[in-house]
Amino acid sequence: MQKAIVTGITGQDGSYLAELLLAKGYEVHGIIRRSSSFNTARIEHIFDRLKLHYGDLTDGSSLGSLFSSVKPDEIYNLGAQSHVKVSFETPEYTANTSAMGTLRLLEAARANCPEARIYNASSSEQFGSSPAPQNEDTVFHPRSPYAVSKVFAHNLCVNYREAYDMYVCNGILFNHESPRRGETFVTRKITKAASRIATGLQKELALGNLDAKRDWGYAQEYVGAMWLMLQQPKSLLRDYVIATGETHTIREFLDIAFDVVGLDWKKYVVQDPKYYRPSEVDVLKGDPSRASQQLGWRAQTRFKTLVEIMMDSDLAAARAERGGNGGNDTTWDWQ
Repeated sequence: MQKAIVTGITGQDGSYLAELLLAKGYEVHGIIRRSSSFNTARIEHIFDRLKLHYGDLTDGSSLGSLFSSVKPDEIYNLGAQSHVKVSFETPEYTANTSAMGTLRLLEAARANCPEARIYNASSSEQFGSSPAPQNEDTVFHPRSPYAVSKVFAHNLCVNYREAYDMYVCNGILFNHESPRRGETFVTRKITKAASRIATGLQKELALGNLDAKRDWGYAQEYVGAMWLMLQQPKSLLRDYVIATGETHTIREFLDIAFDVVGLDWKKYVVQDPKYYRPSEVDVLKGDPSRASQQLGWRAQTRFKTLVEIMMDSDLAAARAERGGNGGNDTTWDWQ
């Protein structure tokens, strides 16, 4: 039985990846931070099939002990402080988890399980203001502490691959969303608000820049690309951009989400300066040609379908919160 360790297993990507690995017959170990409140909602349905361990990317000794005892075949490093706007407010913590955390993980693997194959979650935010479309050869120009930290981690993985002949692969994933996306991220913030406004539970939605363009895909599909990257022969080890190759604005996302409930978002959305970033990234559009050619991976879920999937989930939640009576019948017909 193959053994895998996943950092960030309680997050959106970690939960989908854990499902995938279990379906493939892996013994799945997850690292979770000790907290006084439960943060395992996304993995409750598979909780009894996982082996969970307390640990943290800020604690190298806990990583070393775990890697030594488990001797994993694969390690998926998905843990990080991953909110771009928050990284401007907590830059030191962001660097400690996203940048130095990756260093601690690589050192723990080198010392305790050097043959393990390692996937590192890089980010399209690393490209920043570099012209679109962006691929594996595009120069990084990060525009936030989060993105800078991810560039450090990315280059560190390349260094360990070259210096120590370790199997370390960076997946440069463009924006990927799902009903499990955190509620402070703009896509989930929109679908939850649209659902709550339609059911009379909320009156307005405050957002920042509506003109930013992003390449949005479905997170459940993107974890499949992570797994494929670690199945390649070592002679074909590469880093990969994972994206749809399409770009859409936040305004377009609003159009589809509010259209699902028959509302005009312009009547409910207000722009608040506090949600603007000190330095913006205008356009991110990935070129996934290498992943298509070498991994056989292609995004299947189109933008409109993705938004509708997220709306279906949040509408069901809003209906349950309202008590199942459909809320404001003048804006949404639950029947």
